[in-house]
Amino acid sequence: MKGLFVDTSGWMACADEADPFHTQARKIRDSWLKQGAFLVTTDYVMDETLTLLRVRLGLRASEAWWRQVEGSPRVRWEPVDAARAEKARSLFFQLKDKKLSFTDCTSFAVMRELKLKHALAFDAHFRQMGFHTTSAPQP
Repeated sequence: MKGLFVDTSGWMACADEADPFHTQARKIRDSWLKQGAFLVTTDYVMDETLTLLRVRLGLRASEAWWRQVEGSPRVRWEPVDAARAEKARSLFFQLKDKKLSFTDCTSFAVMRELKLKHALAFDAHFRQMGFHTTSAPQP
């Protein structure tokens, strides 16, 4: 599958014009979409994003974001089922030298399973785990 994983930081950067990575995030997202890629994310990331949008920009902004991505045929939602949660739990406790969130670990588990190498993410954890971030690489 030709896909770009989108983390909460990526969704927020695209949605929030005040975010310092707003322009860069939108260019990256649009570049991948123009090349026929899917935007891949998880239900855990969706949970984080909806909550953060509500806190930072209000309920109306989180609702507008939800309507846009929920109805898009180019966004692929991956559920974190029991098997994926177990892989994430293993990573969470195994990687003692990194301060990872459990949600990050679910994202890594899904990316590994789907063989995704690129993430629209603006935190160092994705790079620490060997994924490519914050530039517009060719899918």
